[in-house]
Amino acid sequence: MPETTFSREEIQSFAQLSPFELKDKFIQLATAAQADKPGQKDTTARAMLNAGRGNPNWIATGPREAFYALGYFALEESRRVWTADNLGGMPEKKGIGDRFDSWARRHPDLPGVEMLSACVQYALSRWPFDKDAFVHELTDAITGDNYPVPDRMLKHAEQIVRGYVADEMFDKRPPEGNNLSLFATEGGTAAMCYIFDSLMKNGILKKGDKIALMTPVFTPYIEIPELDTFEFEVVNVAASLFAETGVRQWRYPEEEVAKLADPSVKLVCLVNPSNPPSLALSDRVANQIKDIVATSNPNLLIVTDDVYGTFVPGFRSIAADLPRNTLLVYSYSKHYGCTGWRLGVIGLHDDNVIDDMIAAFPQDQKDRLAKRYGTLTLEPEKIRFIDRLVADSRSVALNHTAGLSLPQQTMMTLFSLFDMLDEGQAYKERIRQIVHRRLDLLLEGAQMKISEDGKRAGYYIELDLLAEAERVHGKDFADFLEKNYEPVDPLFRLAEQTSVVLLNGGGFDGPQWSVRVSLANLDDLDYLKIGHHLRAIFNDYASEWERAKAAG
Repeated sequence: MPETTFSREEIQSFAQLSPFELKDKFIQLATAAQADKPGQKDTTARAMLNAGRGNPNWIATGPREAFYALGYFALEESRRVWTADNLGGMPEKKGIGDRFDSWARRHPDLPGVEMLSACVQYALSRWPFDKDAFVHELTDAITGDNYPVPDRMLKHAEQIVRGYVADEMFDKRPPEGNNLSLFATEGGTAAMCYIFDSLMKNGILKKGDKIALMTPVFTPYIEIPELDTFEFEVVNVAASLFAETGVRQWRYPEEEVAKLADPSVKLVCLVNPSNPPSLALSDRVANQIKDIVATSNPNLLIVTDDVYGTFVPGFRSIAADLPRNTLLVYSYSKHYGCTGWRLGVIGLHDDNVIDDMIAAFPQDQKDRLAKRYGTLTLEPEKIRFIDRLVADSRSVALNHTAGLSLPQQTMMTLFSLFDMLDEGQAYKERIRQIVHRRLDLLLEGAQMKISEDGKRAGYYIELDLLAEAERVHGKDFADFLEKNYEPVDPLFRLAEQTSVVLLNGGGFDGPQWSVRVSLANLDDLDYLKIGHHLRAIFNDYASEWERAKAAG
């Protein structure tokens, strides 16, 4: 294959972009490469294989069918109250539980009714809900006819999602009491924005403070601290261990984690399992962080983004081990194939260091915060941080209209209940198998080696091409690549010559010569093709190296 048509200087300039912005350039190249060249007899355009974004190509159908079935019941309840052309009333609470049972019996063939009934019955068996109150919450919420009350999260929805978090994020071993308060948000990205904003507004973090990132990491965690709103001093805790020569382990050395013992490090952000390496935090590192909090840095705040946790058997969030210090972020987007729904939660244990820190503020700082939240209550100093997040999400003044839309909360509730059924557990196993099958096909095509790791989620994979160069051909070849090419050159070649789009791992604060492959969004055999293309590009570099050696 020929070299890329871009000069080294052009590639250097493009490499300054965020990986997700640079991806658009690769897509342009890949799209152009799909067109037939003049004089070609083959009129079949090459398909673009975009493994640059993590939007899954699967969806959970069962809970969606239950959602749509619930909508029909809600409309029947609405017409029961007020009937006119295209006009209904608000569902009535009294007796609605029995009316739901009757409706379900009368519509056994309506898609989703069986799943909806199973979800409702499971919830009533697991929690001491009043049947009318619970069914009414679901029915009223799906119609979206009221503002969210409570604004942070609906009463029954919060208990169910708390149960889901306990099952899937805490491995059914939640902290004692499981006193986790939840704020339903517009996906994990909104949760991140709300957390950073409220920590600043409340004076927990200040402009220029020192925070840590466990890298490689999802790019917004890299970019947000650099904004002029924050200008944080960032300490990288790098996953730099190797399993063997040329094979990255993507694990954190003890000396890297030890950086968190510095009391001037106010907060650490991690994605767990990681993005892009897609590995859950090891017990060794979790225990080291626990020891640091217990001894050197007791007020260390931890923001853990656990969106990929369901892809690792036996996953247990660090929020379960350090509940007082941890803000848990979870999104339903990847597991359920629902990125367009924007479903996420922030979880904070009722007993937490943030509320303790606010209570210990000097009087002038307390007065400032009392003024900020004084329109909400006569005792603003008693507002918990989790509720300050809600108020801040609507600039305090619009707190009365805060909260995630109720149809979204209903979908979140049904996703959670579905997971607790046998059907949901079977679904979970299927999607785990999908990503690992795709990983195997990618590696087969690329002929690359990765470390064995029982905590691998497999949603993404990060491949270090420079390490692979040293593993296969030795350090001289790796040195040749570093000297003669930009780290993103392989990605330009892939896009231009094969219509394959990957992301640069360096943009995630990973090794500059690494690439990130999403294993979620293409057909299985596409990953075998991507692997073959990646190996072909790699072999081209080796041929260029051999020619350079021969030329002296």
